[in-house]
Amino acid sequence: MVVDADIAFLFDVDNTLLDNDRFQHDLSERLTTIYGEQANASYWAHFEALRRELGYADYLGALEQYRLENAHNPAIFRLANWLLDYPFADRRYPGALHVLKHVRQWGPAAILSDGDAVFQPRKIARSGLWDAVDGEVLIYVHKEKELADVERWRPARHYVLVDDKVRILTAVKKAWGEKVTTVFPRQGHYALDPVESSDLSAVDIAVDAIGDLLNFDLAALRSARKAAVTQAAEPPQKAE
Repeated sequence: MVVDADIAFLFDVDNTLLDNDRFQHDLSERLTTIYGEQANASYWAHFEALRRELGYADYLGALEQYRLENAHNPAIFRLANWLLDYPFADRRYPGALHVLKHVRQWGPAAILSDGDAVFQPRKIARSGLWDAVDGEVLIYVHKEKELADVERWRPARHYVLVDDKVRILTAVKKAWGEKVTTVFPRQGHYALDPVESSDLSAVDIAVDAIGDLLNFDLAALRSARKAAVTQAAEPPQKAE
């Protein structure tokens, strides 16, 4: 039986705890080097089409689509093994495991991710993140729409959500309100995109790197939330 916690910490994976942009770069480089520029372009075209259709990144699905175009190329299977055996532990951001250990002194920590049902859990396990949260891993198609299920599996009176996508933090803040403290690590292409990150009104804490959270204690996290709530409640200042 899962007992309600006073506070629970929810961490995104890609570009929050590990450098997924670097993984994509490595995949693209391997595709180009071994199979050629056309293969690389074809794979990523399938990848983006599937993301639009499914709502999440499907690396193995894109490979399967590419295989249908190249049914007589056995080298594709070596790429499948390369994907499944990729050393994601080498792509953890500095301090990621220390941050998970740091916050667990105050409450449980869980992974809250989007993704498919095969490659995403494999990535989390290969990176060492699965064991770091004792298997408390939740993976959805659209996690911001599954908050009721998050509360069912990991009940808490308050949540701290760490995610590199401002749109996710905004959606969760809208749903949970004062029940959540939102933390925005400025890592990865989404976080550094000026359009994607143009409105930070739903962000309670912004840090340059995930390891910066080691500088926060529980009081600092709580005070950041209170400051954000107070600021939101204050009437706008009239111009003199």
